Amino acid sequence: MALTFDDGPHPQNTPHLLDILARYRVKATFYVIGQNARRYPEIVRRIVAEGHELGNHTWTHPVLSRQSDSTILTEIDRTQQMIWDTVGAVPVTMRPPYGSFTHRQMQMLFDQRNLSSVVWSVDPEDWRRPGVSVVAQRMIQGARPGAVILAHDIHGPTIRAVPAALDGILARGLQPVTMSDLLAWPHWGPRGLRYVGRATTPYQG
Repeated sequence: MALTFDDGPHPQNTPHLLDILARYRVKATFYVIGQNARRYPEIVRRIVAEGHELGNHTWTHPVLSRQSDSTILTEIDRTQQMIWDTVGAVPVTMRPPYGSFTHRQMQMLFDQRNLSSVVWSVDPEDWRRPGVSVVAQRMIQGARPGAVILAHDIHGPTIRAVPAALDGILARGLQPVTMSDLLAWPHWGPRGLRYVGRATTPYQG
């Protein structure tokens, strides 16, 4: 199963979350917003250094289903470039904000950038702030082989829910892994993505 965190990095919450994940020796995938990654590059580097995966969550978190193809590609490309400049690797999956992305747009993104779109199967609705114990219990209840759990590392209560959630998930014999590992892909990184950008970019098409 995959444990995923959207909308970061956050200057306090994400480092705290990384401490927790290290203590439990589990891996997660962080779907970062490009402008936040630019603001906190040291946290982005730490995420990668500790064996976690980065995913693309656009540059400004727009509703992609309302955007033109060119706007979508700009949102994706800016984030890919920022992550490449920061850690020397690029995400292999993109998560659309709010899960709002049409099938045609998914196909367009794959055709243009060889980038797969992923959503989730378990939403504890932590953004509604239902309380630490409720978030933890919803994550545990939804955990099963192949599950993709959505959470947000910008919310303090979510971070406080992670230890109890991991206790319950691990007690059920499940192991949180990165999205690439869940999909049985080669480890994430520069993997033939097509990109139109600066001439120095090694994955330029």
